[in-house]
Amino acid sequence: MRGMKSIKSIYPLRLPRSLKAEVARRAKDDLVSINQFIAIAVAEKLSAMDSASYFAERREGVDFDAFDRIMGRDGAEPPPPSEDVIL
Repeated sequence: MRGMKSIKSIYPLRLPRSLKAEVARRAKDDLVSINQFIAIAVAEKLSAMDSASYFAERREGVDFDAFDRIMGRDGAEPPPPSEDVIL
């Protein structure tokens, strides 16, 4: 986000004391502010939710019978030269 202007909002967050203490400890360990730690945690959660939605949508179009046929092949033939991996 460097170079981008961001509009920030204020949201008063109420946490149980024990949870806030743990957040404060971990933020200190990571050398970030509590605010930055919570913002990162929220961003990670949103990313995880987006990933779950993406894979759920992708799963709807899967042909499991075709997958089983492909995975059940013998595989005795080596890959053609066009599929060689150069290390």
